Amino acid sequence: MQAEISLNQQERCDLVDKLYNRVTWRIISLLFLCYIAAYLDRINIGFAQAAIRRDLQFSGTAFSLGASVFFIGYFLFEVPSNLYLEKIGTRKTLSRIMILWGLVSAATTFVRTPTDFYVMRFLLGVAEAGFFPGVLLYLTYWYPSVRRARIVALFMLPVAFAGLIGAPVSGLIMQFFEGVNGWHGWQWMFLIEAIPSIVLGFAVLKYVDDKPRNATRWLTQREIELLESELAKDVKPSPTRKQGMWKSLLTDWRVYVLLLGYCSLNASVIGIGVWMPQILRDASHDTSSVYLGLITAVPYASGGVAMVLFGILSDRFAERRLYCVSLLALTGTGFVLAGLATQNLPVLLLSLSVVMIGNLSAFPVFWALTTHHFRSNTAALGVAFVSSLGQIGAFASPLIINGSKSMTGSVSGGLDVIAALLLVAAAAIFLSFRTRDAGHAVTL
Repeated sequence: MQAEISLNQQERCDLVDKLYNRVTWRIISLLFLCYIAAYLDRINIGFAQAAIRRDLQFSGTAFSLGASVFFIGYFLFEVPSNLYLEKIGTRKTLSRIMILWGLVSAATTFVRTPTDFYVMRFLLGVAEAGFFPGVLLYLTYWYPSVRRARIVALFMLPVAFAGLIGAPVSGLIMQFFEGVNGWHGWQWMFLIEAIPSIVLGFAVLKYVDDKPRNATRWLTQREIELLESELAKDVKPSPTRKQGMWKSLLTDWRVYVLLLGYCSLNASVIGIGVWMPQILRDASHDTSSVYLGLITAVPYASGGVAMVLFGILSDRFAERRLYCVSLLALTGTGFVLAGLATQNLPVLLLSLSVVMIGNLSAFPVFWALTTHHFRSNTAALGVAFVSSLGQIGAFASPLIINGSKSMTGSVSGGLDVIAALLLVAAAAIFLSFRTRDAGHAVTL
């Protein structure tokens, strides 16, 4: 009898694993493409930095401020977007974001003054607000917490792909389209790279299903019930009034530790994303856009491979805290090494690869820890709150690096500031989430 029960349990596990493989191919493949297009529209400003400053006579401060203004719009509209997602569904929300995002990115083609630049970057932030936390919330509708780190890693892999593929492609567009139709190469880059976001926005509207129970086109009733039974294992009682949710959120001190962690991750990925092409250009003394795109792809490729590996390991060992802490510390170490090697291209490339390995790998583990810290019906508010306020790091980091460059002639000081933030965040998470199951002991 016991053997029969064990066999049935094994058969169920095998069936659930096969079912989640189908779900992943259906859901993640489309979201993967969306995030490649979306993230490329966010960071292609870094590839165009030298050309924009030359052609439009922008100062380093004006450019860095424009890069940072993006996150003001993102910050202001992220929580409302995620709360609205719960009302109208993921499909409509992500479609709206992708289409508007692509249109605003394309409009960046026509900026002429710093004010134009600031307005377009602010509107791009407004358009994007809610995409990342919206997808994180969407994944909680399909995947239980025990499967979440590797899935978030797969979804975030486009951060690496956007650099790996986008850097050489952006370089090619800028070099070979320069002067076509009387436009600069960077104008063509913004226009061409915006098109996939718009097309994918319409694809999301057609193919995305909000929750398992809405996926009757490709799931049987039995499969829907299996998915819902897996998700039910994560359900916890929670307050229903929004006033109670806000009070619980704001009085949970661990939420502020998570905010610190996400600020540090954003500061590192955006700071280095915006400034990496320029840092590598200064070290290599090569002005070729194609060459710069190729060497910029190296750190992103390293980070992409590591991201998937650490996501799988974190799920396999059911460990979030130690992986998150170690990867934050590794990222900080990479920043310190990069600051010491700004004129040594091979060592600089190695250091930046360490940065991207630690940073990109930390994101899925961090969000696996964070999403399970919140109860099911407070996830939309909690995830958006952490993601929104965490943009402070993204806003500040380009300005910090530019300030260091302006005052000392080197970016080393700015890199060291970000490294210090990462190490403090690592220590805070290590001390705040004491047990293996820390992410599961929710207080909100």
